[in-house]
Amino acid sequence: MSEFRSGFVAIVGRPNTGKSTLINALVGSKIAITSPHPNTTRHAIRGIVNHPTFQAVLVDTPGIHKPKTLLGHRLNAVVGESMDSVDIVLMCLPADETSGGGDVFLAQEIAKHPRAKKFALVTKTDLISKEKLALRLAGINDLAKGFTWDEIVPISAAIHSQIDLLAELIGKSLPVGPAFYPEGMKSDQDQQQLICELIREAAMRDAREELPHSIMVTIDEMSERDEKGSRPFFDIHATIHVERDSQTGIILGHKGERLKDIGMRARADIERELNARIFLGLHVKVSKEWQRDPKLLQRLGFGEN
Repeated sequence: MSEFRSGFVAIVGRPNTGKSTLINALVGSKIAITSPHPNTTRHAIRGIVNHPTFQAVLVDTPGIHKPKTLLGHRLNAVVGESMDSVDIVLMCLPADETSGGGDVFLAQEIAKHPRAKKFALVTKTDLISKEKLALRLAGINDLAKGFTWDEIVPISAAIHSQIDLLAELIGKSLPVGPAFYPEGMKSDQDQQQLICELIREAAMRDAREELPHSIMVTIDEMSERDEKGSRPFFDIHATIHVERDSQTGIILGHKGERLKDIGMRARADIERELNARIFLGLHVKVSKEWQRDPKLLQRLGFGEN
């Protein structure tokens, strides 16, 4: 019988390269929120892949980007920290895009971590033809300066193509060791953090232009009702923070209809993930320029380590 293996796996890439969709596919549950808007991920979320022969702890990082705000600088720092002391780095490279300066920069950062195994994942393969995919795969080795890819794997997390193969390759590449987390645990993410992220995902849906990056959510109060029933019942009151007065109207919508819609979608997601009944009360607050305010960032969970 083969020895049990365990370790940490960093998932990196430019913004909007399919990292969050990949982590959800590997874990088999919604751990990281997804959005067509770049820089959706703000925390190094740990998803846990449990397998009879291995346990892989996945670190879903924010996308490396040219920072314009203090939050942007803090997010880039999270990526560097996430690649320290991991056993495998998975770099996501979209099949429907060509590699540019951002990918070259990230590959150079990966090269600074010689201990980690390095996988190039060509993501979103369902979006292009096999002929174009072959051309994209042919150019991947050019990114590896000072190292060699241990694996190059084309995948599509959206249709679960080659996800099982990737999981198998990850398991074989991890060092021998015991599990870090109990079997059945899918994330070490705080429950309230997950709730905030699900509300933020609902608020970002259909949002335009700069608004998605201006949204932050905090929990004001969360309590469990003392009721009999097969599922627990939680009362949750949360605040959606925006940066400018004009953005309040966008979130509220005509006569509050958009905020009501955000609440309905978020409540359905939260009830599914918590396996509980939920009362969700939302209100909107202007926290001016919170992405540039060190004190606000600290309060919202983005303080310097």
